[in-house]
Amino acid sequence: MIYELRVYEAMPGKLPALNERFAQHTLGFFKKHAINVVGFWTEDIGTSNKLVYILSYQSLADREKKWSTFQADPDWQKLRSETEKSGPLVARVNNAILRPTAYSPLQ
Repeated sequence: MIYELRVYEAMPGKLPALNERFAQHTLGFFKKHAINVVGFWTEDIGTSNKLVYILSYQSLADREKKWSTFQADPDWQKLRSETEKSGPLVARVNNAILRPTAYSPLQ
């Protein structure tokens, strides 16, 4: 099992719209493409324009296959375009692929 940590820095004032898109739409696309969500977080203390989430996959190959089909989904592309008519929601994305240590309880 591997995990992907993704941190989205929202454009100024766009975090509510980004959260709404995830809650109302993106989660459905993740389910459609069998992308497993571990959880979503925002910061109570710290930078106020970040959405942090973790996904899990069986392997890097599994991640590449699922993420590629999700990104190529024409319905996702259409929705993303529609939700960004007034400009992009995300300024920057940082992601890291994480592998649990031998002593991690997440194995």
